[in-house]
Amino acid sequence: MILFPAIDLKDGQCVRLRQGEMDQATVFNADPAAQAKAFEEQGFEWLHVVDLNGAFEGKPVNGPAVEAIFDATHLPIQLGGGIRDLDTIAMWLEKGIDRVILGTAAVRDPDLVCEAARDFPNCVAVGIDARDGKVAIEGWAETSQMTALDLARRFEDAGVAAIVHTDIARDGLLEGLNLDATAALADAVAIPVIASGGLASIDDIRRLCEPRYEKLDGAIAGRALYDGRLDPKDALALISARYGHHGVTGQY
Repeated sequence: MILFPAIDLKDGQCVRLRQGEMDQATVFNADPAAQAKAFEEQGFEWLHVVDLNGAFEGKPVNGPAVEAIFDATHLPIQLGGGIRDLDTIAMWLEKGIDRVILGTAAVRDPDLVCEAARDFPNCVAVGIDARDGKVAIEGWAETSQMTALDLARRFEDAGVAAIVHTDIARDGLLEGLNLDATAALADAVAIPVIASGGLASIDDIRRLCEPRYEKLDGAIAGRALYDGRLDPKDALALISARYGHHGVTGQY
């Protein structure tokens, strides 16, 4: 069980959105690299980075900020947002990003996901962002008719490293993770699943440590870390006590 701190990039700054609305952005740090370094010093062992502008524009926009984060820490990074073709995937992986997350591309171009997962083993994750069970794409601006489970099953045998499952209705609202929906997805597929959207407090971490959620590979924390509702030391200590050293499972 890995706790991923989130760095969401908008216009080169570290922000958090409410339910994915770009006009509902709160700037938490104008220096994303410094934020990444702080997360490393707090004991986190992975970073979850999203190029929000890229997600809307369909191509990388916050590249300099991503590279600054990479240069500032030794942590492995999973990156999503605006990654829609093989060249972009290869570009980021060659720069040293450990894992790319494909969201819109997974719906629009599933063959790309399969090809990338084959060409870059253990380096491709699928982002499944769901609104009322239906998958949202294009920076959450559009909702498809595909269910989260249908999309996950599409890649069951593709060699995808992980699924990042986000409940959009909870994202940025500090209402708690939708662990039941995420656990149901994890039960239905063999791909490792990471919970995202709404992690609010140490209570969510305690729930993650319950036996029924041990199948999850991790969870992403954003706003709760930035506004002090979640103490990194306490969260990592709980996960370490339940799952071993900082929750690292060795699967990555």
